[in-house]
Amino acid sequence: MRSVLTLIANPETRKLSAEDLDAVRRAVPEAGAPAWLHEDVACDLLVDIAPAELHAIEAAARAALDGLPIDVVAQGTDHRRKALLVADMDSTVIEQECIDELAAEAGIGAHVAEITERAMRGELAFEPALRERVKLLEGLPEAKLEQVFETRITLSPGIRTVTDTMRLNGAYCALVSGGFTFFTARVAVKAGFDINRANTLELKDGHLTGQVIDPILGRAAKLESLEEFAAEKSLTLESTMAVGDGANDLAMIEAAGIGVAYHAKPVVAQAAPARIDHTDLTTLLYMQGYARDEFAGA
Repeated sequence: MRSVLTLIANPETRKLSAEDLDAVRRAVPEAGAPAWLHEDVACDLLVDIAPAELHAIEAAARAALDGLPIDVVAQGTDHRRKALLVADMDSTVIEQECIDELAAEAGIGAHVAEITERAMRGELAFEPALRERVKLLEGLPEAKLEQVFETRITLSPGIRTVTDTMRLNGAYCALVSGGFTFFTARVAVKAGFDINRANTLELKDGHLTGQVIDPILGRAAKLESLEEFAAEKSLTLESTMAVGDGANDLAMIEAAGIGVAYHAKPVVAQAAPARIDHTDLTTLLYMQGYARDEFAGA
């Protein structure tokens, strides 16, 4: 099987060097000559191995890099460029958790953030944890949602380059979140997604009622969305990519052609086929074999 080992560095903290590549090639003798996707930043090494060996060569490459802040991805080369991206929003496409930011406005930020963290680590069931946190926001004025979006929410580095590049190459990009439609509708426009799905906060007389309108979009619904969008586009799951950071993203991450844990909770990073620990979201493009000069706007 033709496979590829991709190494990606964050140029703001450390360049990818020839010495790094030599260390990996000594640890993975099956690896071929380097093919640079972006000089000093991202490089492919083609490897002829069986699929069962992908995990082993990735582990060997990581060990050879000895803790250096370089991301490593091992995968097959078939269907490498994806036609569908399904992405989580909070702490993935944006740098914040919207519910935590709303709670901060309500003066209960630390308490809600603790529940969020436990839910994202998989220590709490998603749906009851969501309902518990939303209940604590009862009475918050709707105007605070707009204020939070305008003053507290920022896109994760690289996401607009990812969506612009993939859409330019015919892919479909979906934002599917366990958060709230108030934010996904706005973030989807700002970040370049074709469609968005999330939970809906109930409002009455311009204030949150503390309720979420059923049905809850959680782990199962994220997987269903991935499968639905793939079917609509007549795609196999091998042609899809999913990315997220929390436990409620795991089902879609495990089902996608390549599932990616992005600066994720340990339970997600350990289970995901690929992970981004050190670099930004443009690594999603390098994973697909895009060279830097193929990026939108390059």
